[in-house]
Amino acid sequence: MDDSTANSRFNRRAFMVALGTTALYTGLVSRMGWLQLVEGQQFQTLSDNNRIHINLTTPVRGYIMDRNGKILAFNEQNFRVQIVPEQTADMAQSLRNLSRIIDLRLSDQEAIIDRARRQAKFIPIKIRDNLTWDDVSAIEISLPDLPGISIDVGQKRLYPFAEQFAHIAGYVGAVSEKEMTDDPVLRLPDFQIGKTGIERIFERQLRGIPGSQSIEVNSAGRMVRELEDRSGDIGRPISLTIDQELQKKTMDILSREKSASAVVMDVYTGAVYACASYPSFDPNLFATRLPQKTWDALNTNPGKPLNNKAVSGQYPPGSTFKMITALAALEANIVDANTNFFCEGHFDVNEERFHCWKRKGHGYMNVFTAMEESCDVYFYNLAQDLGIENIASMARRFGLGEDYNLRLPLESKGLVPDKNWKRGQFGTEWHLGETINTTIGQGYLLTTPMQLAVMTSRLVNGGYAVEPWIVAHDGVYHSRKRQTQWPKMRVSNRGLDIIRRGMELVVVGEDGTAKSSAIEVDGQEMGGKTGTAQVRRITMAERRAGLLAQEDIVWKNRHHALFVGYAPYDNPRYAVSVVVEHGGSGSGAAAPLARDILKATQEINPSARPISLKPIKPERNNA
Repeated sequence: MDDSTANSRFNRRAFMVALGTTALYTGLVSRMGWLQLVEGQQFQTLSDNNRIHINLTTPVRGYIMDRNGKILAFNEQNFRVQIVPEQTADMAQSLRNLSRIIDLRLSDQEAIIDRARRQAKFIPIKIRDNLTWDDVSAIEISLPDLPGISIDVGQKRLYPFAEQFAHIAGYVGAVSEKEMTDDPVLRLPDFQIGKTGIERIFERQLRGIPGSQSIEVNSAGRMVRELEDRSGDIGRPISLTIDQELQKKTMDILSREKSASAVVMDVYTGAVYACASYPSFDPNLFATRLPQKTWDALNTNPGKPLNNKAVSGQYPPGSTFKMITALAALEANIVDANTNFFCEGHFDVNEERFHCWKRKGHGYMNVFTAMEESCDVYFYNLAQDLGIENIASMARRFGLGEDYNLRLPLESKGLVPDKNWKRGQFGTEWHLGETINTTIGQGYLLTTPMQLAVMTSRLVNGGYAVEPWIVAHDGVYHSRKRQTQWPKMRVSNRGLDIIRRGMELVVVGEDGTAKSSAIEVDGQEMGGKTGTAQVRRITMAERRAGLLAQEDIVWKNRHHALFVGYAPYDNPRYAVSVVVEHGGSGSGAAAPLARDILKATQEINPSARPISLKPIKPERNNA
């Protein structure tokens, strides 16, 4: 091979190597350009995601206020003690030292150590919260002997009026597995949501918007520096129509009985000024770990303290329903103000005897005296000509059997029975005896204290279909009912005037069943109607043997006592309904409570004060 041939082959090989090298570098440069220019932003984002952590911060929950701006639910600093495992050489010893300062059981210490084994060493672990100032001070002083332990500050929900508003405001608690969604806020440590009452219904508005904290971390996940800290927005406030002062007085009055409820509302606007159910419970207990003993006591209490009986309790209305029966008969022209029936103490239909509460009878009764003395036989006489359909129609017209969407949980609808209802429920036809029972508020008929307050309001406000409302303002939801002119119902003023006069006589009449409970203050006098509802049927054998006095009967078998009323009777403004569970009689148990509640209502006069949206800072001694 000569030199020219060798040089030619070398040059060819060199060219191929150079070409390959050039292609390789061109490919590398092109790929680098592609990654840098086209996909650079994506990889930068991935890098930042590994380097930068964004942590949400718990939002501050909004206030719940009464109509005057008094705060019913607010947030307070919650001091808690925590430990960072990597900051102590002997975690068990730090916890033992801490247990000498605060109550920290051995089982709690072991649980904390076990949790530390299952998570990163730099993540703080809560040891205990709701520390007192004394606890915080003692821990701070002892910090040199407590390596890894520090004090942290969070938020705690407080209810300064405790039992007074437990059923309305509700309470918050930890997020359960069933309540967990994709919302990252729900996964924040110690985050709480509304469980009952306004806290639950208006959870979204009250919750607020969480803040965020951007931090730079190293490859081990430890914080290097804080990049940005954005504060969240406090939740929107909720203003109620309830008057705290009147609510307190109402609860105090109801506490004379073992189990009772009451509603006070404005007969013209529908604003609810008091909605009370006794006994109640302290919602502050639910913000922390509730002792099992306390939970068991609440659940076994016969007064059902966890239930809001004012809106969920369902009771036969008893004689408080007689106004509806009388008005239905007046509107149907079955009777007028002068129509009389004779009461001899009982009423016989188809070989079945229906008794009046007054064994010897009342004699001749017209619509006024029948309401004044609560004669049962007068209303029995109306049953056949009136019929259940007319009675049911009038009952519904006056708000019974309705759900008012009060924005409170577990509101009951009650029951206004008729022929179709019985046919669908039992597959049988309606009987005259069932109509007779209904005329005096017994049988299948069921009402709630809230419905009875609405019924009373519509009877005395001129026949306007007012509806109750409790939420006045929440930052988003404005009740249009405040500006609404309630529609006039198709009922005559003549009939309403007769009913009102009869309700006045119940209290001021010579033989009125609530005469002993009259308000003896000029300009504050009340009208109303007593009611007694049987909780079980009285047998003929018991009647022949002689009925026992209610106080001699076991509590759970006594009659429910009811009273509905309004004041002042010459210019009605406020309506009240009171139900005393197993109270015995409306005149003896419910009427005195209603009198005191109406008297307190007129003295406080909540309708004279517009709803305030300005919060008044709570005082801890209000609880």
